[in-house]
Amino acid sequence: MREIWAGLSPDLQDALIALALLAPGLAAGALVLRGLAPFGLVRAMLRRFAWVNLLFVLLIAVSVGLGVGLVAQERGLRQGSARAAEGFDLIVAAPGSEVTVMLAAVYLQPSDMALLTGAQYDEIATAEGVAFAAPIAFGDSVDGAPVVGTTPDFVTHLAGDLAEGSIFATEAEAVAGAFAPVGPGDSFTPAHGHGAAAEGEAHAGFSYTVTGRMAPTGSPWDRAVLVPAESVWSVHGLANGHAPGDDRIGPPYDPVYMPGTPAVLVRATELWGNYALKSRFTRSDMMAFFPGTVLAQLHGLMGEVRAAMSALATLTQVLVTLSVLIGLVILVRLIARSLAVLRALGAPVRFVFAVVWSYSAALILTGAAAGLVLGLGAARALAALITVRTDVLVTARLGWSELHLVAGFVSLTLILALLPAWAAIRRPVLADLRN
Repeated sequence: MREIWAGLSPDLQDALIALALLAPGLAAGALVLRGLAPFGLVRAMLRRFAWVNLLFVLLIAVSVGLGVGLVAQERGLRQGSARAAEGFDLIVAAPGSEVTVMLAAVYLQPSDMALLTGAQYDEIATAEGVAFAAPIAFGDSVDGAPVVGTTPDFVTHLAGDLAEGSIFATEAEAVAGAFAPVGPGDSFTPAHGHGAAAEGEAHAGFSYTVTGRMAPTGSPWDRAVLVPAESVWSVHGLANGHAPGDDRIGPPYDPVYMPGTPAVLVRATELWGNYALKSRFTRSDMMAFFPGTVLAQLHGLMGEVRAAMSALATLTQVLVTLSVLIGLVILVRLIARSLAVLRALGAPVRFVFAVVWSYSAALILTGAAAGLVLGLGAARALAALITVRTDVLVTARLGWSELHLVAGFVSLTLILALLPAWAAIRRPVLADLRN
């Protein structure tokens, strides 16, 4: 049996789990409704107590939506941050915090970092198995967007073919990210630093002309402006990485004239070669790491947050289930006279039981469906806000986790709805008629 289950596709496994969660509630409904058709009366009750029913449905929808939104948003954030780091195979930097370097090099968060020397970069770039080694030199900005010095190979590696224009070919040219504040044909003067600290500190006498725009990457690099590393060094009064008279752009750089770089993106000629390069460049004077591994560790540390969010969602569902049960009891008292009239006219007890259960099930199913829509909408709105604030593309969509959560809630509440139905048929008919 275990082998059969393992041979099923993940989607089929999740679908079967959802059906298993729904099965108890559906089985209870099938037993209650067997041979009966109370739906006409249920529709009449829904119309008669429309406002009360609406409030009840909204209670369920908001509570289910909260659980669905929390789970969907957490997953979207993990996937978005991982997608933003996909293009960064191996990063080499001066010894320090891997998290700090990753946040700076991958997510472009401003940070003070030590530099690798020209000799160290040359050792990395000329090592056996290195396809290319791109310096990542940051520190400047334009209209709040980071200006990053690198190589043409890095631009192609990060975003593939440009969406428009061409890659920079001189120190005075630049390539804009997909959503950068400047575009092809624009000229700008970079400012030193980021944010408010960069105001009034423009590098006067130097300007870039944007020659191309990258395709979207779903990462903070979409708002960045990429320029030749040579220009970043030159604009700060340093050597540009090449001997005097050499106007080339990109590697190889002369170790004597290369001022240094905070980080280097390394891509191996073979996938397995990344591990050998990581081992080679992890030593006392430099460190090498896989951003994906560091991100996985951060996600692991965030597991406690995820567990707390899951616990909150579960607690919410428990409270909602109790609220639904109490609410159904109150609704049954509200319609007690109508049920008493129905029984006085000769309706079988089982039919009255089915009416009450079907009425409750209609409210539960409507509220759960509305909760799915509400939760998805809330998750997408929050994802859009996070994307704007972090420039990491975060998308939220319904997954099996959310469907399992709702399926379990619906099944449990459909079973609990048997209690108010049972209470309804136990009420004294004459007393309800007099009331």
